[in-house]
Amino acid sequence: MPTTDQRIDKWLWCVRLFKTRSLAAEACKNNKVKSADEPIKPSRIIKPGDIISIRDGGLTKTCKVIDIPKNRLSAKIVPEFMLDLTPAEEYLKIKLIKQNTPIFDGKGRPTKKNRRDLDEWMEE
Repeated sequence: MPTTDQRIDKWLWCVRLFKTRSLAAEACKNNKVKSADEPIKPSRIIKPGDIISIRDGGLTKTCKVIDIPKNRLSAKIVPEFMLDLTPAEEYLKIKLIKQNTPIFDGKGRPTKKNRRDLDEWMEE
């Protein structure tokens, strides 16, 4: 059964935006979670209707709080509690970055060709 209000770090964890609650709290402490362009502390109480932006790497995700869950949700029912307002351009930007990144499988040392491709990509 949903509650009426909750800490932001717990809500971020419950709706699966962060893998652990401590990672959500750390993101809040590092000013990566904002509401109305103001940094949010992990203890901030949120209510339905709040709009939150989360900066994760190159992606800035914008979410609207629809409801407050009591516990962590399964991935299927997350849309009942959170509305993703992130523009499609943000997701496209991340996709383009991943496509243009040199491929290296991460097993052992990079080959000479992998290293050259990576150096060339870093210079651009």
